[in-house]
Amino acid sequence: MDPDFLNVFTQPAALDEFLSENVIAQGEKKKLIKPTSSNNPKLEELKLLLIDWINTTLKEEHIVVKSLEEDLYDGLVLHHLLENLGSLKLDVDKIALTEKKQRQKLSVILDAVAKCLQLEESQLKWSVESILRKDLLSTVHLLVAIAKHFQPDLAMPPNVQVETITIENTSRGLKTASAVECITENKGNLEAQSKDDAFDELFSRAPDKLDAVKQVFLQFVNQHVGKLGLNVKDIESQFSDGVILLLLIGQLEGYFLNLRDFFLTPDSTTEMLHNVNLALDLLTDGGLLNFSVNSE
Repeated sequence: MDPDFLNVFTQPAALDEFLSENVIAQGEKKKLIKPTSSNNPKLEELKLLLIDWINTTLKEEHIVVKSLEEDLYDGLVLHHLLENLGSLKLDVDKIALTEKKQRQKLSVILDAVAKCLQLEESQLKWSVESILRKDLLSTVHLLVAIAKHFQPDLAMPPNVQVETITIENTSRGLKTASAVECITENKGNLEAQSKDDAFDELFSRAPDKLDAVKQVFLQFVNQHVGKLGLNVKDIESQFSDGVILLLLIGQLEGYFLNLRDFFLTPDSTTEMLHNVNLALDLLTDGGLLNFSVNSE
């Protein structure tokens, strides 16, 4: 057994209780909130806010939620919540009594959420199985995403973070990895985003100035990537796959990027995201980014 796994628990009894409540089959992997982080005050504040938000939203439906884990796993509350918030008509039964029916219902509901929020599968922090097994981390991630989309003015506590442990049951025993996971954005990111929005609004009201700025950027970019025989004509389309950005960083910083580290001719969204994420990592390591940027 991985010694890091034992370090999560201060008492042997806690370990036994944890394993009895979280059965992990051979070859299975689960990510859970560490017991030491389950009573995080900010997490508790967020849970209470989400419960109050759901109950307020569904007051006319006479639905009362007391526990996020126990009251959302079967899809009933999520069904009513989406119909109420987004006027979505989902082709599922109101009440699903069997696990098979609950799984089918959750599949329809979560597919609708992904389409409505325009999320790809790789961006989802929840699944049918995790919601069905009453996983708190997945449930909170799902509710935060729904709330941010349908009610962006909901004042969620900022910078809610939890310690997580990913446990994998391998043929050689339990393998673990610990991490800190962010559930809500911190104030710094929100302020930076607000500044970006103000910047965008300024240019939306003066498109002639935006075009002038674009030309300055294009001149700057071509001055450097032109040495590689490249010519950029459109900032939006030619920067989207991360290639020009990576080559520009290399030219500005005076180093050569190994072609094995990125995709020079990406032909899928996954390869493009790899390039963009690599570029963002390089900028962060160089001290040029002090706030997060969504690679998607």
